[in-house]
Amino acid sequence: MKNNIRWITTTAIMLALLICLQWAGSWIPEQLTKQLVTGTCVNAVLAVTVLLVGMRSGITVAVISPVCAFLFGIAPNFITVLPIMLGNTLYVVLLRLIIGKSMKPVWKLPVALIAASVVKFAELYLLVVKLICGVAADSLLGQKLGNVVLLAPPMLKMLPVMFAWPQLVTALTGGAIALLILPVLRKATAMRNYKL
Repeated sequence: MKNNIRWITTTAIMLALLICLQWAGSWIPEQLTKQLVTGTCVNAVLAVTVLLVGMRSGITVAVISPVCAFLFGIAPNFITVLPIMLGNTLYVVLLRLIIGKSMKPVWKLPVALIAASVVKFAELYLLVVKLICGVAADSLLGQKLGNVVLLAPPMLKMLPVMFAWPQLVTALTGGAIALLILPVLRKATAMRNYKL
């Protein structure tokens, strides 16, 4: 019972932090800057969550994050929410599987960060750029799901840019920030031996 309460509390705190960062980032006027700043913050929170709290917490935050991003206007389109959920989930799962519960040996850190970032980038690039904006573009263009347009002409031009190199940069940068601050966070909390 105590572990469940602790898990719910820490997951809620990480999710609240993520939502605050997404909301703050939504005020940045220039799109690329907004994406780079917000994406880096999101990936840092995802990495800290999975490595500090655990796999369940990391996946929970990874799945809820894109929904919040869409609601704040950071995720560019409803149709990108599912690919972002999958990319975030792959990112946290790979980080946790490669690094594990210990940050030693140190060589695991860059390996995990590069592997998780490349896989997330590749998944987003393939699903959004190649599938949604490529193969399926003609059938999705102008289609609606309720009142939501699945793919509008401006999105067809913007999505291939947003889901290309910026995704790799934000995953690498956010993960690097997380790995730098994680030892301090582990010392500052009593969560070092926290098992989920």
